Amino acid sequence: MSDRIGVRELVELTVRTGDLDPVTTNSNNTALLGAQIQRKLQAAHDADYEKEVYLAQTVTVNDHAYTIDGRADGVDSSHARVIIEEIKTSARDWADVTQNTKDRYWAQARVYGHFLCDKRDLPEVELDLIYYQTNTDQITRFTEVATAEELADYFQDLLNDFGDWLKMRSDIIAARDVSIEPLAFPFPAYRKGQRELAAAVYRTVANHTRLFVEAPTGTGKTISTLFPAIKAMGAGLIQRLFYLTAKQSTRHVAEEAMTLLAQGGLVAKSITLTAKDTITFPEEPDDPTINPYMLGYYDRLKPALKDILGHENAITRATIESYARKHTLDPFEFSLDVSLFCDVIICDYNYLFDPAVYLQRFFAEDDPTNFFLVDEAHNLVARAREMYSASVTDADFTSLRQSLDAKKGQGLPAIKGALTKVITAFDAAWLSVDSQPLTFQRDQLDDFIGQLTTFTTAVHDWLGLPPEVRDQTLVDLVLPVFFAATSYLRIADYYNSAYETEIASTDGQLVFTELCLDPSAFIDACIQKGGGAVFFSATLSPLDYYQDVLGGQENSLAYRLTSPFPQDNLKVVVTTNITPTYRLREQSLPALIASLTVMVSTKPGHYLVFLPSHSYLTTVAAAFQQANPDLDCLVQGSQMDSQARSAFLARFRDDDAPVIGFAVLGGIFSEGIDLGGAKLIGVAIVTVGLPGLNPETDELRRYFDQQGKDGFAYAYQLPGFNNVLQAGGRVIRGMHDVGVVLLADSRFAGPRYAPLFPPHWTHAQVTNGVDSLAQVLTQFWEAHDENQPHP
Repeated sequence: MSDRIGVRELVELTVRTGDLDPVTTNSNNTALLGAQIQRKLQAAHDADYEKEVYLAQTVTVNDHAYTIDGRADGVDSSHARVIIEEIKTSARDWADVTQNTKDRYWAQARVYGHFLCDKRDLPEVELDLIYYQTNTDQITRFTEVATAEELADYFQDLLNDFGDWLKMRSDIIAARDVSIEPLAFPFPAYRKGQRELAAAVYRTVANHTRLFVEAPTGTGKTISTLFPAIKAMGAGLIQRLFYLTAKQSTRHVAEEAMTLLAQGGLVAKSITLTAKDTITFPEEPDDPTINPYMLGYYDRLKPALKDILGHENAITRATIESYARKHTLDPFEFSLDVSLFCDVIICDYNYLFDPAVYLQRFFAEDDPTNFFLVDEAHNLVARAREMYSASVTDADFTSLRQSLDAKKGQGLPAIKGALTKVITAFDAAWLSVDSQPLTFQRDQLDDFIGQLTTFTTAVHDWLGLPPEVRDQTLVDLVLPVFFAATSYLRIADYYNSAYETEIASTDGQLVFTELCLDPSAFIDACIQKGGGAVFFSATLSPLDYYQDVLGGQENSLAYRLTSPFPQDNLKVVVTTNITPTYRLREQSLPALIASLTVMVSTKPGHYLVFLPSHSYLTTVAAAFQQANPDLDCLVQGSQMDSQARSAFLARFRDDDAPVIGFAVLGGIFSEGIDLGGAKLIGVAIVTVGLPGLNPETDELRRYFDQQGKDGFAYAYQLPGFNNVLQAGGRVIRGMHDVGVVLLADSRFAGPRYAPLFPPHWTHAQVTNGVDSLAQVLTQFWEAHDENQPHP
């Protein structure tokens, strides 16, 4: 199997020199406008014009095969000489474009020309570089005729320059594969279910398919997915592995697993990508023209890459920052450049799934040598809806228009005029729905989108002006609104039958939202960029629901593991005498407080009580404290900073004295925290976790009803129940842990919820009052008295 290298990567590492320009290297906003113009130019051709032509060639370096590929913007075969087009867009006059940039433009065109001559056995080809200046709509065409032999020689020269990098990568792969062959599972024995999971993951990689796995806490999901995927890498089934996570804590777990494998002999390059806003050095100025970490970036990049790759395998954020400072490089861009040489890339979901920030260098073309491990996959449903939704508010545009009123300068009149038309389009769209405070419609706001496009074009042209003719303070004012507008336009390109447009008037502001109700098709398309995926989580019930909403219903397998821990160590109790629905909360409060008191007094220790909202939490916590003035209670605040969160958890980790914490279900303490042993011996979950009623979720319910599915389950029940499972999963974290999960809602015993219980909850016991609850808990703790967990 060959390793893939994009034409862009080949050109940029061999031709690129000079400064880092974040506008052209890292802005999907600029790319959005360029793509729109490119489609416009392509559409002007006759029907026989070929758009986005995939071209590739496989070369061998150091006994390793590499496929170098990309897409030519256009191929026109209607003339005597075949023409290949490379389309570039910018607000800059061609005379102001740096020679380095021009060289890269031509290099891409020549590589595609070589590939086309080779593929179609052409003696020569015409290369047309089409430059579209966006602020004047001027199109300039530069033409070069080259023979197949000339283009082949040019490509070989690039390849020779790139040879050092290819050899470095092939040496990395060779050392990696040699180390993988004898690599053993990094523990003396597999836990229950681990061997089966590892085997299922390996088969998934080998068969280029998808696997959905529910593996309860304690299964060792990270190592059980990483280890077989890396073994498959050593067998040549894949070349690069992406470990995608929702939280920083799970990225650390993946790093620890890679360290464990390295201690067992693995020699592989892994990198953790950190968000740009987080990793950028605080002393970096906003203006790239005076940023020392960007000026001359490419002149220092090659030595820096050789340095870090020659000395490091586990490349964490701290590692990147250290070498970036050493070589005076922007740490975020440096991390992306380093990642091209890595075997395992640990990163957030958005680097694959988010259309605004996905890694173009890896995912511009499908590559079956990539494989995806999607950790805590239950989080991806809501995250994907957010990624493929976008909002704009008229207040932002009105405020910007007012700020620019007294300003003068080149390009500003066009921006001001466009702002006025956007504001007018807001009002027109609102009036079209009879000025309703909230409405939903299936159709896009075409006129509004047109005015928004005019505004972003005007800003794009203005940003392309020389820095001396535009005030940086104005740039700081314009950019947030520009980015919001381009985000809205980007999502407009995805808008389909799975969307609705929300028009809302709130506090005197108009807010337009492109609301993605079902991102499953987009998730599916992203996974198709690689050779397969494993979606895994401790809570993925019911599996067929997650296969559906995560785009894998038709092309995936499902696998559920049982808990590796003794079932008798967990007591799950459902109380039928409490029904804390909104209308019955006050009535059920005495029974709830009595039940919680029984739970924490039967066996004093550390407990968490989860409630569905801050207001209900406040009510229950106050009533509980009044009934139990001698018990030490903690209450989650509505806006806790990191220091307050750490202090809250410290009471459980560092204090042996009994403590009862009250927290919000689905919040910061119901997922991703690890309190093993006596640090947490019980959890109470009050209500079945239904999200609060709101118009957006109701639209989601109606959408799935219209799809012939259970809209209430998809919109309310199943997402809420996942929060319940996550909260319950805080209790048993190790083989010797013992604890209680109290489900304080009679609905858990009913036909809608009882069938959803995972296998390690199916032994749940039902109680009908305080006395029976006390009896059940007393018997449980007495049976485990000699095996009590200790701090």
